[in-house]
Amino acid sequence: MPRFRNPDSPHSRYKGLVELPWEHGLPVPDTPSGREWTEAEREQWRQWWSSPQAAMWDESFVPSVAVMLTYYGKILDGTATRDHLTEYRQLAGALGLTAEGMKRLGWTFQGDAQ
Repeated sequence: MPRFRNPDSPHSRYKGLVELPWEHGLPVPDTPSGREWTEAEREQWRQWWSSPQAAMWDESFVPSVAVMLTYYGKILDGTATRDHLTEYRQLAGALGLTAEGMKRLGWTFQGDAQ
């Protein structure tokens, strides 16, 4: 039987992690004006802003998430270039929306550090 993780161990990779709540209850900002967003893009916007990671974002993150949403739309409609895909991946990591990004930011999901 595997041993339980001990976050208090001096060698624990879970020491000092920020646990993100599954439900943060923060409002979802309106999608930025300036262009028409598809229904798929608006739904993705809501999902990102409802994610546990969004508990760590404030209004200053709106432009970055909007840029990522623009790349997301290009990926969906097939017009994304290699540069769009690269930027999308980098933004996803910087916003903590990937496993690697969460690790780099020191975030974990609530209950995972136990």
